[in-house]
Formats: sequence, C-alpha cells, structure tokens
Amino acid sequence: AAAPAPAAQPAAPAAEEPAILAPNTLGAQLLTGASQRLAALSDQLVTAAQAIADLPSVVRWLSGVARDPVTQFRVIDAAWKLLLVIGLGLMAEWGVARLLARARDRLDSRAPEDGGAISLLRRIPLVVARLGLDLVPIAAFAVVSYGLIGAVGPLPTTELVMLTVNNAYMASRAVMVVSRMALSPASPMLRLLPVADETAAYITVWLRRITVVLVIGFAVAEAGLQFGLPWSAYDSILRVSLLLATLFLVIVILQNRTHVSAVLRAPTLKEGEVAEGSRRVLRAVRDRAAETWHFFAIAWLIAAWGVWALEVDGGFWRLIRVSGITLMVLVGARLADIAMRRGLARAFRISPDLARRYPGLETRANRYLPILKGIFSGFIGVMTLLFLLEAWGLDAFAWFGQGKLGNRLVGSLLSMGFTILAGMAAWEAANAAIQRHLASLSRDAKAARSARVRTLLPMLRTALMITIVIVVAFIILTEIGVNVAPLIAGAGVVGIAVGFGSQTLVRDIITGIFLLFEDALAVGDVVQVGGLSGVVEQLSIRSIKLRAVDGSLHIIPFSAVTTVTNQTRDFAFAVLDISVDYREDTDLVAEAMRGVAAGMREDAKWRAAIRDDLDIMGVERLADSGVVIRVRLKTEPSQRWAVAREMNRRIKKRFEELGIEIPYPHQKLVIERSEERHPAQPPPARAEE
Repeated sequence: AAAPAPAAQPAAPAAEEPAILAPNTLGAQLLTGASQRLAALSDQLVTAAQAIADLPSVVRWLSGVARDPVTQFRVIDAAWKLLLVIGLGLMAEWGVARLLARARDRLDSRAPEDGGAISLLRRIPLVVARLGLDLVPIAAFAVVSYGLIGAVGPLPTTELVMLTVNNAYMASRAVMVVSRMALSPASPMLRLLPVADETAAYITVWLRRITVVLVIGFAVAEAGLQFGLPWSAYDSILRVSLLLATLFLVIVILQNRTHVSAVLRAPTLKEGEVAEGSRRVLRAVRDRAAETWHFFAIAWLIAAWGVWALEVDGGFWRLIRVSGITLMVLVGARLADIAMRRGLARAFRISPDLARRYPGLETRANRYLPILKGIFSGFIGVMTLLFLLEAWGLDAFAWFGQGKLGNRLVGSLLSMGFTILAGMAAWEAANAAIQRHLASLSRDAKAARSARVRTLLPMLRTALMITIVIVVAFIILTEIGVNVAPLIAGAGVVGIAVGFGSQTLVRDIITGIFLLFEDALAVGDVVQVGGLSGVVEQLSIRSIKLRAVDGSLHIIPFSAVTTVTNQTRDFAFAVLDISVDYREDTDLVAEAMRGVAAGMREDAKWRAAIRDDLDIMGVERLADSGVVIRVRLKTEPSQRWAVAREMNRRIKKRFEELGIEIPYPHQKLVIERSEERHPAQPPPARAEE
C-alpha cells in the first residue's frame, strides 16, 4: 500500500513589521480608545436615525396600499367625500367672511390712535369684537363641514378621517385668529403687541408656515392609521413634521441673529468713560452672549426635538436642568478666563527697577504671555467641557479614575509639560545670561568684546536651541510611546556621513569658533591673516571678510588662517624712522621732534588720537646717507597711520624752519688711475659726484 502523504506543514508565520507605537503605550491606548469611541458613536447615531425616521415602514405601507383593492376603494371613497365636505365648508367660510368685511373695516376705522394706557383700554373692546367677527367664518365652516359628514354617508374609516382633517383645520384657523388678534398685521391701530408692521407681518408668515406643517403632519399621520399605517411610521411622520418646524425656527433665529445681538450687546461707552470692576465683566459677558446666543438657541431647539423624538423619560425636565447647568458652567468659565487673563497681566507687569536690573526681561515676558494665556484658556476649556459632559450624564470624571486611560493621559501631559517647561527655562536662563553679559560689556565700554560676543551669540543660541528641541522632542516621543531608537541610530549615521563629507567645512567652523573665543579678532579690527591685510568687515561661522586699502574684499576661510596679526587692539604706536645729515646735532633734532609732538597733542583734532608724549628711542642706525633716529608715539588703535602721516608732515615743515637737513640718497664715486701714463696726460685727480 502506498505510504500516506505526510501531513502538510503549517505555514510559517509572516514576519511582523515593527510597530511604530508599542502595544501598551499611551499613544496606542489613545488610538484604540478613539477608534472604539467613534465606532460606538456611529452605532448610536445609526440607531437613533432609525428610531427617529422609520422611512422603510412608510414605503412598505404605501406599496401595500397600492396593491390592496379594498384599501384602494376606501382611500378613493374617503378622498372624494373629504374634498366635497372640505370644499363646501371653505366656500361657506369665504362667503361669511365677505359678508362681514364691512363690519371689520368699520371696527378698524374706530380704532383710537396710540396714546398710552387709555388708548389700550379703548382698543381692547374693538379687538374682542374683531375676534368675534373672525370666529364667525370659522363657525360657518364648522357647521357646514361637520353637518355634511353625516349627509354623505361615509364609511366608519372615512368618517374618522374627515373628523381628523376638520379638527386639524379648525385648530390651525384658531391659531391664526389668535395671532391676528395679537399682531394685527393689516390694522396697526388694533395691534396689542408693540411691534412694527414689518415685524408683525414676519411673525405671522412664519407662524402660518409652522402651523401648516404641524397640522398637515398630524392629519396625515392620524388618517394613515385608519388605512393600516404602522405605529412606527406614524411616529416617524410626527417626528419629521416636528423636525421641519424646528428647522423653520432655526431659520428664524439665523435671520434675526444680528438684531438680537444688537439688543444683547453692551452699549457704547461715552467719550472719556471707562468701565471698571463688575461693570467691565458684565459688559464682556453681554458682548460674548451677543456673539454666541444663536448657537445656544439652535442647540437647545435641536436638543428639545431630540428629547421628544427619542421619548426620553423625564427628558424635558432634564433638558431644562441641563440647560441651566450648562449656562452656569459657561458663564463661570468665561468669568474664570477673564480673571485668569487679568491675573497673568498683573503678574507679568515688570516694574521699572526690575527692568533696569534685568534688561530685556519685559520683552521676553511679553513674548510668553500670549502662550500662557492660551495654555490656561485651553485648560479652562477642557475643564468646562468635562463639567458639561458630566452635566449631560456622560460621567466624564469617571474616565480619570485609578488605572483609567484619562488618568494616564493626565500624567503623561504633566510629564511632557514639565519637560517643555524645563527646556524653556534653560533657554531663557541662557538668553538672560547672555543679555546681562552684553549689557555689562556695554556699560564698561568694552566694544571689542561686545562685538565678539555678538558675533558668537547667533551661533551659540542656534546650537542651544537645536539641542533643547531635540532632547525635548525625544522625551515627548518616548512618553507617547514612539520607538526613538531608529531615529537616534539614523541621526548618528547621518552625522557620520556629513562629518566625512564636509571635513573642510567642519574645520572652518571649529577654527572660527576658537578664534572668536580667544578674541583674536573682531569686526572693525585691522588684521593680517593668510598673507592679506585689511579691515575686518564681517565674521561668519566659517570665513572672514577683509576690506583692503584699495577697496578689494578678501574672503578668507578660517581653515586657511594659521597666524592672526591684529593691528588695532588696545593701543598702537606710530613708529617713525627720521633720517638727518651727519652734520646735525641729534639732541637738537630730538628736541625739535618733541616740540612737533607737543604741538600735535595741543591740536583739538589730534588730541584724542594721541595717548602719550613722544618717545625718543634713539639712533636706530647709521645709514649711508644720514643718521636714522627712531621715535614712536602712543595712539589709539586705529589712528596710528593717520598720526604717523601727520607727524611726518609736521616734522618736515619744522626741519625746514630750523634748517635741519634731511639727506637724500646719493653716491660718491672715486676713480683711481695707475702711475704708468702718457707724459702728455695730466696727473690723476679725484672726482666727487
């Protein structure tokens, strides 16, 4: 027999990809909880929509009516008899209204002008009389329509339908008559409510629309029951009718939002008037209510419809209670927000003495004030939302119990907030130390060191900011649950690659940092670096820009700098080598040069540039054409060239006055001839040239 086939080996499990978030971390729990909440909310919304509007049952009932011959006969019988009865009743109402038109006009003509309480008392009997005249046509409709119901011999079902429609029409007419009594859009003299003609007409139109929708919906639902309409479809028709009426009210609210806001908003203050204390708070609350009242009104209407549609037990009482609590919570949150903003503004107010001791403190404080206001406002908003959810029966505070997700979320948020706060404190402490150091340098008139520090400041601040941001970001990602090990490894690989690929750039930056730290040069110094000299015009993180005497701009990378010769640091010497004839008295020459230097120090133009008297260093050398005397004059760092040029000019002029000869270069040529010469030749002579 053939050997049985070996059992199939189980397939090797596929290698699982590493998850971005660890299973039990905060981020994973938040995502899981959010997905579960959204799924539950969507199921609740679908269930509520099905309970509110059971449209499929209505469709099934209509299809059943269309296929059932008995139901069709009953519908046709009820339709023509209803049209007959309602039509004759409307004709009777119209005829009676035409007969009473003159009487109504006579009442309108007797209405008194608006004159206060006495006019209102005289108006009431006329309004009551007109109400009676308006009720007479309705009574005629009732007599004809109700009387004809028995005359047409309807079926029991048809009779119930006819009674339902008659009752609905009578109710709608009664509502319109009462509204006409109160508003009287066509007769302002008989109007009980103090509203304008346009407002009266507007209210009448929307009241008629809402009444018609409600009456028609009720009549259709009641009539449908007589023809086998399911109770679920009956409830759906009533709910949809009331929803349409609610939407009409929402439209009315939106159309009148601006007018109501103008009434709620606090009046404009008079010129020079300032609101303080409780009045200021009340004005802020009124202004806030003027901006948001329509949102709360619309939400309340929709909530009221939802309570009725879902048939919540004790729903309206709970809605009123929740509405009151919601209003108190919102008002309390607004007051807390106002108090918080005032307290922060008072706490961040910097006194003049403190501003002098810590320059720049007020600017930095004002930079963080909006951020703190936003954070505290967000905290107040979250607490307000939690109180509202608790008031609405969602047990929001139970989410923060021991071991719950909310408890862990709060702990993680506090940890991340503390991390961010520590990073900001380190950043501000470093900035404050740098600013104080710069201020001390400015007070001590150490302009060179101040320029050096200002050169290093952007680089140091950038490095510090990058370090703090990276550390804080890694801590926050770790707290959320993100695996940061791949990020750290990737950053290390990228750093090594950048280091190998940009060795010259790194050498430039490192050399520049050390040169700046050692205060080797600063902007404005005259230096000699890399075989080039000029004025330091700009220092970047990797190069020096020198402006030469002829205007050329030399850009020298720091890596090319091996020696720095700074010619304008602390002080300088204008060194002069003065050459005089061998016949001159060197002591008299030195005395003359001292007089020239003293004259320059008395000159207002050169007084600030020269720091000390002339230093006669002595005879430097005995040159071919004269004696060289070296002198030097201590000057300001950047003035030695100008002082030297002016000193040379004055020395030449003074020597000319005193007759001191400044030799010029010349040569002496001696020609020697041998004794053997022609007798006719003269004896050799020395020639001097």
